[in-house]
Amino acid sequence: MRTYRHLLSLASLALAGISLANTGPGSVAKAAGEAPKDVLAAQVRTQGVTCDNPQRAVRDTKRSKPDYEVWILTCQNATYRVSRYPDLAAKIVRLR
Repeated sequence: MRTYRHLLSLASLALAGISLANTGPGSVAKAAGEAPKDVLAAQVRTQGVTCDNPQRAVRDTKRSKPDYEVWILTCQNATYRVSRYPDLAAKIVRLR
């Protein structure tokens, strides 16, 4: 009985880990019902960069790698390349 309880606990922790492993900006945005442009704009603003009225966010598939996402965020006032690793601050480069 005791072993069964431990196996059940271990299985539930493993399932929780699998569901949390796929949390990039796109998946967080889908879960929260927000667009990736809004999630990225919020992150850019928390890092002190101005992003007025985010218009779109497009993933740069050539620069992106597993666990490293690169997005082109277009705001009313500027366009940024946002490079992010999970759980770290984003690298933000102003393109125009």
